[in-house]
Amino acid sequence: MLTKGVTLRGLEVFNSLASTGSVARTADATGLSQPAVSQQLRNLEKALGTDLVDHSRRPMRLTAAGRNYLLRTARALDELRQAQAELTVMDLTHLDQLSIGLIDDFDNDLTPRLVTILADSMSGCRFKLITAPSLEISEAMAVQDLHIAVAASTGEIRDGVVEYPLVRDPFMLVAPKGVVQNAGDIMGALGDVALLRYSSEQLISRQIEAHLADHGLNFEQRFEIGSHLALMAMVARNIGWAVTTPLGYMRAARFHDKIDAFALPFAPFARTISLFAGADWAEGVPRDMAQTIRGLVQSQIIDPAVTRLPWLSEQLKVISP
Repeated sequence: MLTKGVTLRGLEVFNSLASTGSVARTADATGLSQPAVSQQLRNLEKALGTDLVDHSRRPMRLTAAGRNYLLRTARALDELRQAQAELTVMDLTHLDQLSIGLIDDFDNDLTPRLVTILADSMSGCRFKLITAPSLEISEAMAVQDLHIAVAASTGEIRDGVVEYPLVRDPFMLVAPKGVVQNAGDIMGALGDVALLRYSSEQLISRQIEAHLADHGLNFEQRFEIGSHLALMAMVARNIGWAVTTPLGYMRAARFHDKIDAFALPFAPFARTISLFAGADWAEGVPRDMAQTIRGLVQSQIIDPAVTRLPWLSEQLKVISP
């Protein structure tokens, strides 16, 4: 039984504060007022009988007790989020075969969890899963090599294919740690720093380049990188800056301590990640799968991303059916 006064909201506030070190940023991430955030933390500390953060420092730092408590509560909250995401039970027992393609942005966080959910709901089904960039998945869907695909939407309406939008993934800017000292003059700080581009064969590259061209933004053509993690590694090594998305940023967690992330300092735009299914499929399977993926995206990607970068809270969102 939990100690009286320990609440789920208090644990969420504590975990956000541990990540951001800021009452203001935690308020943005949780949707609470700043006084409410402070009160939640005080209530939790009172219930536990110890200080979890050093209130005399800005940004806030965890005490030894706070660090130990965080290890346990972070795991517990993650399990609760995953359990909530998996509440949608898919009945796939009637299927004899299923081929799915998933965008490789999901490899680290979502794909392993989704595969286990699918495996639990299928019996006697021949199952195939591929992960690849969006264009490859779209091409496989076009020639009917896949029954269901999850990829970035091109915005085109395809005959015989039904689209279920899943998540709005806004574009953002990443730069080497410390290069940008003033968030109000990002492009001024990056004036002599190279733009690292995705390979032109990738859909994300075409979307970024089209947006830059539409707004008259011209940068030297020097680097074109086909691997997302290689591109992020180059940013971390102070070779250049890049335009990416929160899904890409969260996929590169190993480089977070060497990268700064910002909202775009020029016209904002976003891509949509959608589930595509053949129109001849009964609606139930793709609809239920889309809802399951929305829950997993929320718990595995969006919640951690907003905790780390609270300014994403109004931009990175699941698209409700």
